[in-house]
Amino acid sequence: MAAGVDNVPFDEIEIGQSASMSRQLTMDDIELFATVSGNTNPVHLDKNFAANTSHHKIIAHGMWSGALVSGVLGSKLPGSGTVYLGQNLNFEHTVGLGDTVTATVTVIEKKPASNIVILDCICVNQRGEVIVTGNAEVVAPTQKVHRDALDLPEVQLIHHDQHDALLHKCDDLVPVPTAVVYPCNESSLRGAVEAAEAGLISPVLVGPAALIKEIAMTFDLDISPYRLVDVELAPDAAETAARLARDGEVEALMKGSLHTDELMGAVVRKENCLRTRSRISHVFLMNVPTYPRPLLITDAAINIAPTLEDKVHIVQNAINLARVLGVAKPNVAILSAVENINLKIPSTLEAAVLCKMADRGQITGGVLDGPLAFDNAISAEAAKTKGINSPVAGAADILLVPDLESGNMLAKQLSFLANADAAGIVLGAKVPIILTSRADNLRSRLASCAVAALLATANRKAHPAPAGN
Repeated sequence: MAAGVDNVPFDEIEIGQSASMSRQLTMDDIELFATVSGNTNPVHLDKNFAANTSHHKIIAHGMWSGALVSGVLGSKLPGSGTVYLGQNLNFEHTVGLGDTVTATVTVIEKKPASNIVILDCICVNQRGEVIVTGNAEVVAPTQKVHRDALDLPEVQLIHHDQHDALLHKCDDLVPVPTAVVYPCNESSLRGAVEAAEAGLISPVLVGPAALIKEIAMTFDLDISPYRLVDVELAPDAAETAARLARDGEVEALMKGSLHTDELMGAVVRKENCLRTRSRISHVFLMNVPTYPRPLLITDAAINIAPTLEDKVHIVQNAINLARVLGVAKPNVAILSAVENINLKIPSTLEAAVLCKMADRGQITGGVLDGPLAFDNAISAEAAKTKGINSPVAGAADILLVPDLESGNMLAKQLSFLANADAAGIVLGAKVPIILTSRADNLRSRLASCAVAALLATANRKAHPAPAGN
């Protein structure tokens, strides 16, 4: 059982009595304080901005040190039941990341008629430098209180660093000509405009011109810089966009408000010449706050019940994408419900075959292992507990799921329960295809376009246009 905590009621408080509390400043502390206070001054949050200030580094909010004083008053002296009346603080020195600050309060006056206590306050860092001076006026409790130590809730900060890093990869890229197919609602048209404004795509809007212009006017979206191809019906818009890709006028396709099967039907139609030797598949790029690297999940949107042959293409597509994203040799975890081969579970047998195919060079560019249950794929500790010795376990870059249902549920669970950012892309055609959802936020839409931009740039480098074109 945790040790208890006693307060110090007014009658027990003595002049000169003191108490202290120490804490080391972390970036989490700064971000939490900014979140609670609303103080987003970049001197506290942006290292590039802070480097050009007189401090040359990120510093803590001044009141972060003041909060330590509050912590001593409320939890130690006087402790439980204390009520703040006033506080004045003078900030003598800044606090940088890694500094340890000790806050000390010392009783300098008692007012028996009102149970008021005046305390001197001082904060010093690990070098003995004075950070804060001042005093506090509080009403001390009158009753002795013993409380069990309180376990505070754990706080998890949700960052978007991985998605930001993905977008930064595109900083020097030329915007990719992209056919936006039937952008006939606000979300799809806004997504195209925002991606264009971010410098990721150069949109060609394919759909009913009058309706698209009406939507743009209604939601104050400026589409005047973009080419508009007037096509009335969604299936015809898909066909037109596919032909634009076939003829080299665009280098990517982006789904608007039409059904996915309408778009993909045009992509796979023989006459449009967008098929390759690879089977078309979908990849979710997930940036999960609790996982240290981007996680690719495939296939969760195109192939409903892929065969073993399909999975060879699906996993190779994902490996190729991971390499374009900068993962030199991605780890591929082939998922099943268990980590042992079970003749009654086909996905375990397919996992074994895929691993052997990789050993024989029939799948290249990655490290495959499976079958692996999800916990073993993403947790080294779970794998160790089960005696699994694998370079992939706990370090997966790619999760190959057994079928669309399991993959789709996994991706959406990570998005809606684990606050993961997601991007979606279709691979295996001659151009990348951006699949967006009405539920996608701006980060997800931009990230999907960023993946397409990187793929299109890689395609351009691999297949340069003939001289004179």
